Amino acid sequence: MSASLATRRTLAGLLAAGALIGAAAVPASADDHRRDNRGAYSSIVIGDVENAGRGRDNRALNSEWVEVKNTGRHSVNLRGFTLTDKQGNRYRFNSLRLDGRSSVKVHTGQGRDTHRDVYQDHRHQIWDERDTATLRDNRGNVIDTESWGRRGRHHGR
Repeated sequence: MSASLATRRTLAGLLAAGALIGAAAVPASADDHRRDNRGAYSSIVIGDVENAGRGRDNRALNSEWVEVKNTGRHSVNLRGFTLTDKQGNRYRFNSLRLDGRSSVKVHTGQGRDTHRDVYQDHRHQIWDERDTATLRDNRGNVIDTESWGRRGRHHGR
């Protein structure tokens, strides 16, 4: 009977040690999904940018856009996500489900929103020749940035 008790105690000790080792490994592996200390990894990123919108008419303003891409396989609802420039101009997404491996262009001017194009309804240029687009999730966490201008484009997450 004492051999059985000793076996149970040894087994219990091994299981406890394994649980401690496993618990210590979780934070390290969870941290692997972070990029540049800017929050959890996201499949939603800033894609291409076109800031050629010179003029005040809708044609010129709608040729100015920032692309938001879903690089993942699963759709993501962008409700509450925001896209801002250096001057603080902000576009907030309404309920828009972005399918996996697809994108939406956020145009400066006016138009009818679709699943491929949304419009900020501004009457003046937003994106300057030297600017930074910042994409935040619905909790305000920065998930991607894209800068362009004097030194070319810089993409960061």
